[in-house]
Amino acid sequence: MHPVKILLPKETGMAFKNYHRNPSFLDLELERAFGTSRTQQLLKQIDSHIDWEPIDGFLTEQYPVGQSAYGNKAYPPLMLLKAVLLQKWFGIASDPELENQINDRLSFKAFLGLPFSDPAPDHSIISRFRSRLGRNILETIHHELLVQFQSGGFSIESGMAVDARLVRSASRPLSREKLRKETKKRSTPEGRLDTNGNPLKYSRDLDSDWTVKNEKPVFGMKEHASIDVKSGLVLSTCMSRASEHDYTYFEYAVATGIHGKDVPPKVYADKGYCGQSNREFLHLNEIGDGIMRKDQVNATLTDYEIQRNKMISKVRYMIEQYFGITGKYQGAGKARFTTLLKEWWDHLLGAMAFNIKRVTLTLRKRQIEAPV
Repeated sequence: MHPVKILLPKETGMAFKNYHRNPSFLDLELERAFGTSRTQQLLKQIDSHIDWEPIDGFLTEQYPVGQSAYGNKAYPPLMLLKAVLLQKWFGIASDPELENQINDRLSFKAFLGLPFSDPAPDHSIISRFRSRLGRNILETIHHELLVQFQSGGFSIESGMAVDARLVRSASRPLSREKLRKETKKRSTPEGRLDTNGNPLKYSRDLDSDWTVKNEKPVFGMKEHASIDVKSGLVLSTCMSRASEHDYTYFEYAVATGIHGKDVPPKVYADKGYCGQSNREFLHLNEIGDGIMRKDQVNATLTDYEIQRNKMISKVRYMIEQYFGITGKYQGAGKARFTTLLKEWWDHLLGAMAFNIKRVTLTLRKRQIEAPV
C-alpha cells in the first residue's frame, strides 16, 4: 500500500502552508480503506505519469501569492492547480461544489496532498486562483506537460488538425443593438460601477455576440483549437467572439500549437479555412497543405478534390473527439464565465485535463495489452 503523498513547498522562505511528508496513522488507515476505489487508482496513475516538480517550481516562482513570510499562509499553488483539474475530470459545475467534493472524497484529498484531517481550500480561494494565475503561466504549464508526454512516447509533431466550435454564452442573449449600447456604457467609468458605486463583481456577458449555425442564431463565443493527428493531444486553444470567422484564426492556432523543434509536416482543416492566405502561410513555412477545398464562384470541385476532401476528413476527425468529450463531460459547449479572457483560461485548463486523462488511459490500455 502506497502512503499518501503530501505536498511540501520548496524551502524558499515563502508563506505557503507547510504539510508534513509523513502521513499520520489515520491517513494510513484511511488510505488502506479506500485504496481500491477506481477514482483513487485513476488519480494515482495520473500522479505517477506526470513529473510535478518543474511545474511546482514554476508555480512557486510565478504565483503572486505567498511571496511574503508575513501574514496568513497561502495554499501551495500546485494544490490549487490540481483542484481545478479535478473539477474538469469529474464535471464539477461550481467552485462551492468543488470545495464540498474535496471535503467529502478522500481520494481527492490524497491527490491534492491535503491531510485528511484538514479542510479543503475555500471556494473563494479557488476562484481567486484563476485570476491570479494568468493565461501565460497556464500556457507554460501546458507546454511543459506536452513535452513530458512526448518524452513518454506520445506524438506532438506528427501532423496537426485545426477546427473551431461554438460555445454558448452563460448569459441571457441580448439583441445586437442593446449589446452595442451596453458595451458602450461599460467602457465609461460609471459603467464599471454597481448601484452602490463599488466596482462590479458580477456582470453580464458583453464579449459574446451573434452568429448563425445550421440556420439557427447562436449567442456566444468560439473556441479555436489544434490537435496532434496521431496522439489526439490538444496542442493549442483560444477564444473569440462567435461572429469572428474560423479562417482568421488559422495561423494563430497553428503557430501556438508548435511545441517541438520542428513545424508539423502537414496541417489539416475543413472548408471553412480554405483561402489563398492560409495556403500561402503553409507554403511559406514549408508545411503540407491539408485544407479541404470548396466550390468557388467560377469553378466546382473536381473528382480529385472531392476524394482529397474525403481523405482529409478521415484524418481530422480526432479534433471532433476532443470537442465531443469535453462538451459531454466538462460542459465545454457552454461558457462558464462572461469574459473572453476567463473563458480562454478555462478552456486551456480543460485542454490540459483532457490531455492528462488521455495519456493516462492510453498508458493503462498499453499495460493491459502488453504480453506477459
